[in-house]
Amino acid sequence: MKQSKLFTRTIKELPKDETSFNAQVLIRSGFINKTTSGAYTFLPLGLKTHNKICDIIREEMNAIGGQEILMPALTPKSIWETTGRWENFDALFKLAGADDKEYALGATHEEVITPLAKDYIFSYKDLPAYIYQIQTKFRNEPRARSGLLRGREFSMKDLYSFHKDEDDLNKYYDIAKEAYFKIFKRCGLGDITYLTYASGGAFSKYSHEFQTLSEAGEDTIYVCDKCQVAVNREILDSQKNKCPKCGNSKLEEKKAIEVGNIFKLGTRFSKPFNLKYTNEKEEKKEVIMGCYGIGPSRIMGTVVEICHDDKGIIWPEAVAPFKVHLLSLGKDEEAEKLYNQLLKEKVEVLYDDRDASAGEKFADADLMGIPYRAVMSKKSLAAGGVELKKRESEKSEILNVKKMLEKLRM
Repeated sequence: MKQSKLFTRTIKELPKDETSFNAQVLIRSGFINKTTSGAYTFLPLGLKTHNKICDIIREEMNAIGGQEILMPALTPKSIWETTGRWENFDALFKLAGADDKEYALGATHEEVITPLAKDYIFSYKDLPAYIYQIQTKFRNEPRARSGLLRGREFSMKDLYSFHKDEDDLNKYYDIAKEAYFKIFKRCGLGDITYLTYASGGAFSKYSHEFQTLSEAGEDTIYVCDKCQVAVNREILDSQKNKCPKCGNSKLEEKKAIEVGNIFKLGTRFSKPFNLKYTNEKEEKKEVIMGCYGIGPSRIMGTVVEICHDDKGIIWPEAVAPFKVHLLSLGKDEEAEKLYNQLLKEKVEVLYDDRDASAGEKFADADLMGIPYRAVMSKKSLAAGGVELKKRESEKSEILNVKKMLEKLRM
């Protein structure tokens, strides 16, 4: 893409009334735009990054048997009344339709997926089943002040698993755990994301969160240096300040961002919806369920909080909107040739062809954080080619086009 044709542009001033770092830098660099507190437009660059995160999630969910669907965001009052959450779910956005009926915007989708499963699950032969979606969620947050980390409208991948017994759920639960760690590693958060024990769901002593260490985090966790798991502050007292996995009492307090969670639901939702299957003995049994949530938009905000310097964002290559930011400094014809060659080689490239100063182009490139910066200038051509620099490095090197392409393919 040519930067002169890009719909958005960078801005120098900090956004008003935006206190979170991730939102400030994403707005300044032209990735998102604030519509209202807790709701953002994903602009072309931001949507490309968001979609790459979603693609990583899809690949890992498909690899563990997940099948993708898309459920509605508009949900009837009746299904929430069935589970008792119409009155008890404080964050529900509620509204009335022209038909005088009441609705809620989907904050979560257990109430939709469970009656849906009744249309397709009848026998033990239909189990297990793993169904997921990537959907916009709505929660009436009283304090939406953390940019993409805590929104009133946000993206969520929610996977629901259906099983004939608890043993089968437990096996899949462990498989899903490993898939989550693969997702965080691919998104650049693997080394600082911990499986964190949290208070139990409806069916087990514990649920589990995935917490990424960051001073921008709203959560406090306690990390075990022996087995590399953590404990959420809310259950620490019940654990007597010890690691629930190994019993170690040396736990280090850390700030963290919750980027995912998984729960063993058991029959919490299958029971009120009367979701049953017929077993091998022709007996009716309640379906056992699990749920597994992860927020693509929250991952995007978390990556920004972790991967940056004082100049701007440093995107991990797997989620960056482009691989290379090509800058032309007075050698437009040669830069245009290189741009077309990169496109031919299927290298994702943003070409800064604007009539702007070198300083402005360098500053914008640092702010936007694309993994590689390639500069075509009189100086680079005299030295034999293109000046290539990784975003996080202070050093650059002059390479001919062939060697540059080889390096980018590594």
